[in-house]
Amino acid sequence: MRGRRDDGVVDLLVIGGGTAGMVGARTAASLGARVLLAERDRTGGDCLWTGCVPSKALLAAADAAAGARTAGRFGVDAGEVTVDFGRVRAHVRAAIEHIRPVDSREALEAAGVQVEAAEAVLTGPGTATVGGRGVRFGRALLATGAAPALPPVDGLAEARPLTSETVWDDLTELPARLAVLGGGPIGCELGQAFARLGSAVTVVDGADRLLTEEPAEASAVVTAALRRDGVTVCTGSGVTAVRDGALRLADGSAVPFDRLLVAVGRRPRTADLGCAAAGVELRGDGTVVVDGALRTTNPRIWAAGDLTGHPQFTHTAGVHGSLAATNALLGLSRQVDPVVPRVTYTSPEVASVGLPPERGVTVRRVGHGHVDRAVTDGATDGFTTLVLDRRRRVVGATAVGPRAGEVLGELTLAVRERLTTTDLAGTTHAYPTYSGAAWDAAVDDVRARLAGPVLGRVLRAAVRLRAQRSAR
Repeated sequence: MRGRRDDGVVDLLVIGGGTAGMVGARTAASLGARVLLAERDRTGGDCLWTGCVPSKALLAAADAAAGARTAGRFGVDAGEVTVDFGRVRAHVRAAIEHIRPVDSREALEAAGVQVEAAEAVLTGPGTATVGGRGVRFGRALLATGAAPALPPVDGLAEARPLTSETVWDDLTELPARLAVLGGGPIGCELGQAFARLGSAVTVVDGADRLLTEEPAEASAVVTAALRRDGVTVCTGSGVTAVRDGALRLADGSAVPFDRLLVAVGRRPRTADLGCAAAGVELRGDGTVVVDGALRTTNPRIWAAGDLTGHPQFTHTAGVHGSLAATNALLGLSRQVDPVVPRVTYTSPEVASVGLPPERGVTVRRVGHGHVDRAVTDGATDGFTTLVLDRRRRVVGATAVGPRAGEVLGELTLAVRERLTTTDLAGTTHAYPTYSGAAWDAAVDDVRARLAGPVLGRVLRAAVRLRAQRSAR
């Protein structure tokens, strides 16, 4: 399509230069479309600048510190461990800078995308302003993402709280006491990291446990790990106010802090997007209403990523961006894949996909005390579970342990392709690996079926018959 239009109308206007917007724009340009991407801040989005990349770089530094402190259990004495927070921050910045060129404006332009560093606002069903200039579009893709939310707690704003967005620039020194409000993935990851680096950390959540989206057993393993790293975990009592440098809890207790990090969720960036003018309907929480193909209530506009109400993960945003762009430009109606893996990068990691254990007909669990690689690594407190339906297909899975996110790839494929435990058990797995736990769970299920009252009798009879024939 590139080069065919001379009417000033762009084939695809992309608003937002994060993962969803960049992938959508590149996909559209590869199809020959004339693409204009508007990003008011910097391309790369939350993942590069304030999310996945800096947080995992921080976790790597924290893991190194924890490993050095506990090396004595392997007969390796590292001596006293000291942390230079300035050098830790330099490592985080170096990781961002290494990846930044891939997500840069120059890289997008080299792929055929026109990029404008400006705010875009929808003004009608097929019009927008980009940096104050009027633009007409054939199709549009909304990909403005989400931002950290601050709960309406008395005195919270005055406490100058950090968020997952501001902690990377605003926190220049390691705080002696860090309070983390929120016991979800971000709160647990960053809370554990700062504790390992040397802060006295308290994680506070009004729910009765951490990681409420994960199975209770997984939550218990992570909670125990955080406590071993020195984190104080306060659950079951919400925050009523922030006063005098402390969180005031509903049970009357107080959590003093030097710095406060809030990690209680994210809200979509749609308030200033002009959705009403374009006929794009929003839900009460600000997310964009989309159908299964990511089309909004305006048939010329699609949305992708965090602002859609779908799981807020970078991998979801990337898949959304490609799907929405091809649907918009080729007139397709490909549907969003409902199988979405998720990983919490604590130590140990928690990786899940599909249905939780309580929704399965059968659950096969292997504790990592029976996984040889976990034994050699001294990391036996994790486990792997397979959730099965009546036909022994894998419909869900959870892995808790080192590199559980890497193990989840095979299990996500199993859920998506409706593989059975026979399929997994019949596949040779490398030994010794953590993925062997999933194989062990599948083998356990196959063996249990073979030993069942009906099939077991049939098989035993067949063995006896064959033995009798061989003896003749």
